[in-house]
Amino acid sequence: MPKIIASTLDQHREQMREHIFDSFAKLLSTQGYVATTLAHVAADAGIGRTAMYNYYPDKESLLIGYTAYDMGRYIEHLLAELATAANPLDQLRVFIRVQVTQLATSHVASSMLVNVVSEAGRRKLTAHVAPLWGTLRMILADAVADGYLPEVDLDELLPLVTASIVGRRPVDLKPAELERVIDATTLYVLRGLGARVDASGRPRRVTKRAAHREPTALRSVATS
Repeated sequence: MPKIIASTLDQHREQMREHIFDSFAKLLSTQGYVATTLAHVAADAGIGRTAMYNYYPDKESLLIGYTAYDMGRYIEHLLAELATAANPLDQLRVFIRVQVTQLATSHVASSMLVNVVSEAGRRKLTAHVAPLWGTLRMILADAVADGYLPEVDLDELLPLVTASIVGRRPVDLKPAELERVIDATTLYVLRGLGARVDASGRPRRVTKRAAHREPTALRSVATS
């Protein structure tokens, strides 16, 4: 039985989960999902197999738990970064930068695992990333409402913008190379959306601004 490392059982279980997730993430980055077993994770985390099964009975349940945990942290980070932007178009720039950086540094992309999990697992993975694209939709809706983008059909546009951002996974790039990918992706998306900027790069409105309203992109979407 693993040694209790927190003041309460609930705290102990939460800390153990994070410890397991750290080991799982390390193994994903070094040997990939297919080659990783629960035994590998248990050994790396320094716990017995029986204790491991008390947390996650199989590898897919561990993956689902890990992606939910990792995406929750990522959404918190993204919302904090978005809060620094002055307008929806700058929020879009921030979103692209954070997302491309995440793709370049994450241990595994959910989109790469849809063919190695069950149908139920695929649905859960999709549900985990839904708040991310919900945030992007809110940013685009705010940009249209505030006049920074022309009127568009968001249902048609969102998949195209999403594909433009995640179409390439920029792995093993040097910092300067990653910056070029971010800049190129940002320029491509902004031009495709019909956005305008002045000579200094500041956003310009392309339509009349709507009445003042509360920005939606900074509302918590993690529970939506």
